Order: sequence, then structure tokens, then C-alpha cells
Amino acid sequence: MSVLIAGCGDLGTETGLRFARAGHRVIGWRRSPQKLPPRIEGVEADLTAELPAIPRDVDTVVITASASSREREAYRAGYVGGAEKIIGALERDEVAPRRVLYVSSTAVYGEANGGLVDETTDPAPRTWRGEIQLEAEELLARGLAATGTGFTALRLGGIYGPGRTMLIDRVASRRAVLPDEPRYTNRIHRDDAAQAIVHLTTRVPDPAPLYLGVDTEPAELGDVLRFLAQELGVPTPPTGDVPMASGGSKRCSNAALLGTGFTFAFPTYREGYRAVLSGEGARHP
Repeated sequence: MSVLIAGCGDLGTETGLRFARAGHRVIGWRRSPQKLPPRIEGVEADLTAELPAIPRDVDTVVITASASSREREAYRAGYVGGAEKIIGALERDEVAPRRVLYVSSTAVYGEANGGLVDETTDPAPRTWRGEIQLEAEELLARGLAATGTGFTALRLGGIYGPGRTMLIDRVASRRAVLPDEPRYTNRIHRDDAAQAIVHLTTRVPDPAPLYLGVDTEPAELGDVLRFLAQELGVPTPPTGDVPMASGGSKRCSNAALLGTGFTFAFPTYREGYRAVLSGEGARHP
């Protein structure tokens, strides 16, 4: 099986390496392909520009897009524009892969009161970032509907892992503040996110159009910060007024993903952050 990873950054590279170890040919599109490890065939590509030819034997396309900056237009160009370009390239090259998987975000859900969210929950983004992710999902679903190619969106929670240490850094530098009211957060270790992509595209015969990619414990932010303080051996952060994060406050369910037979290496933030603190793994350039 040949796999094309469009937007092969840190998550895409980790995913590609796992496909390669499973015996698949992996092609990685990114602006700087020289940074990719040898087991991934790097091809220079910018998802906002004309795309390279897609080999006819590509069976699976994984889209792990990114934005060139935090500006709204750059974000839209990277995600919605990238989706449009990929649909166009598949049509241009007359390639009909078995499946396209798009890495999206739980930011498409607007829940802010700690409610339960799953695949049946109607999306209602609180921010333009969530709106853009939802637009990209819908564009891909429409564009592939009549082609015979299956489409799956994997909505990931906040990715952490090697090199993704925002909360650790805040606690270590004494800048963290415990919210004075419950704020539920959802996360997934990068390695579990990568394995979920491989699992859904190689081990699930007929995956659903949508899965939530989050670990098994929606966690109250204060609990996570207290845990990190204990692991780091620093004082517990003070309590204060913390503005509501753009992701709101929700408890995302991973029951559908678990129902496919997927097993987490890091089922909660405790195992995952301990691995990060021990120096396990590395972020890909």
C-alpha cells in the first residue's frame, strides 16, 4: 500500500514512520522535504499552491495540514485551501484512493459548560479556527462523495508530546494559574494520534466518517496543573480568574474510537506527561 501524507510536519512524520514500519511505501508532502527521515519519500509541496503529481498507486491519503501563520487568512489557506487543492489534484491525476483521512479538531464543538461531546453532537464552533476546520471537513466530504473514495475526519483534542510542552513550561516557570471554576480539557499524545491514523486506515475495514481522537479521561485543567506541579517538584499554582479557552469546556468521548479496537499507549495525561518529562521520544523537525 502506498500512503500520501499531505502536510508532513511533526504529526505527519510520526504517522509516516509508523506506516513505513508496517511495510507501506510513504510519500510525504511538505515545504521542506529535506527534513524528512529516509523512510519517507519527501516531495516538495505547498498545500496552498499547485501540487505535485499524485502516484497512481496511492491507496490512502492522510491530510495533516497546517497554517503558515496564526492569521485567519493563512489558516484558511492552509486548511480549506489545502483541501480544495488536494481534491483538485486527485481529479487532475485521475487518482481514486481507497480512503482519505483528514486530521481535524475538537474545536468544531462549542460546548462550554462541561457537557459530554461525541460524534453525534452537532458542531457549533466558538472561534473562526473551529469554523475553518469544519469548512475543510465539509469540503472534502462533498468533493469525495461521488468518487468511490471513503472519507474520515479525525477530530483531535489538544496534541501534546515531545516538544509540545506548553503546560509543563507554564507550571515550571510559575506562570500557571488554576481556574477558580471547573474547566474541562481534552488531549491526546502525539504518538497515540499518529497510531490512531494508522489504525483507522489499515486495521478498520470500513471506518466511520467521523471519530473523536482524545484520550480516555477528559480532565479538569486544575487537576492537570496540580499533577504537573507535583511531578516537577514545584509549588501548586495559585487559583485565579482564568479566561475561558477558545476550546471551551467539554468532555469528549473516545468510545467510538475504542470501539474499533484501538488501544492507547497513553490512556490519560498522567502516563503521557510522565513520558514527556522523562524525555521519551523526540519532536520531528
